[in-house]
Amino acid sequence: MAGTSGRRPSICPTLLYADAKAAIRQLTEAFGFTELSVYEGEDGSVMHAELAQGNGAVMVGTKGRGGVFDAAMKDAGPTGVYVVVDDVDGHHRHAVDHGVEVLMPPTDQDHGSRDYMARDLEGNVWSFGTYAPEIAG
Repeated sequence: MAGTSGRRPSICPTLLYADAKAAIRQLTEAFGFTELSVYEGEDGSVMHAELAQGNGAVMVGTKGRGGVFDAAMKDAGPTGVYVVVDDVDGHHRHAVDHGVEVLMPPTDQDHGSRDYMARDLEGNVWSFGTYAPEIAG
């Protein structure tokens, strides 16, 4: 699994979970994310967590803890996140070994990527593949 590169990502998807601790476990154990930080409230809810994969990151928190973002996301449905990985088949095998629900096995795409798609414990769709958009500097 890819580690972090020391750069700060400019885009970080943020997902709220009913059980953020279980989500963090699944994302780290099954999908190979690295836990950067977890801040808990007095009640044990996850106020804010940061997980890294390659040079990207995702922020995670507990639903229903209050605040503007929580209120804005109240009726939001599941989201989809695409993550670039070098070894799609190995990543897929690792996820399957951890009981992840796979929606699409590793598949070669017309645009040259090899991807697979999985659903996390709370219905978010995660795609992992070799395609990485090139952003002009």
